[in-house]
Amino acid sequence: MADLETKRAWLWFALSALAATLLLLVAVSNAAYEVTSPSWLTWHVLLRKSYSVVAFGLIGFLFARTAHAFGRAWGTAQVSVTVGGYSALIELCQRLFSGARESLEQQSFDVAMGLAGGALGALLARGSQRGPRV
Repeated sequence: MADLETKRAWLWFALSALAATLLLLVAVSNAAYEVTSPSWLTWHVLLRKSYSVVAFGLIGFLFARTAHAFGRAWGTAQVSVTVGGYSALIELCQRLFSGARESLEQQSFDVAMGLAGGALGALLARGSQRGPRV
């Protein structure tokens, strides 16, 4: 039984790593940004920020499930801060690799969206780990 639990834990880890890598690659791709939220749309920035909360929520969910699968009790705050750090990494990569020149305020807002999405994902993971209610 422990072998099955170990395999599940590594599966959650692999899913987390894959999702985080793919989202980082999309985040540094100007072409992906233009396809998913074309600049000619009036609300393209709002659309982009909405995507980011959902994406960071997914990462938070996967990180929380991975921690749980490995027997670690990560709370919402710990997952949120971890995803916020991931969001900050994306901001740095965007500046270095895709030429983004957002202000510190804009970057801070984006990292805050990472924190919020991470918290939402952690809360969803916690809810999905509970058994049926009686």
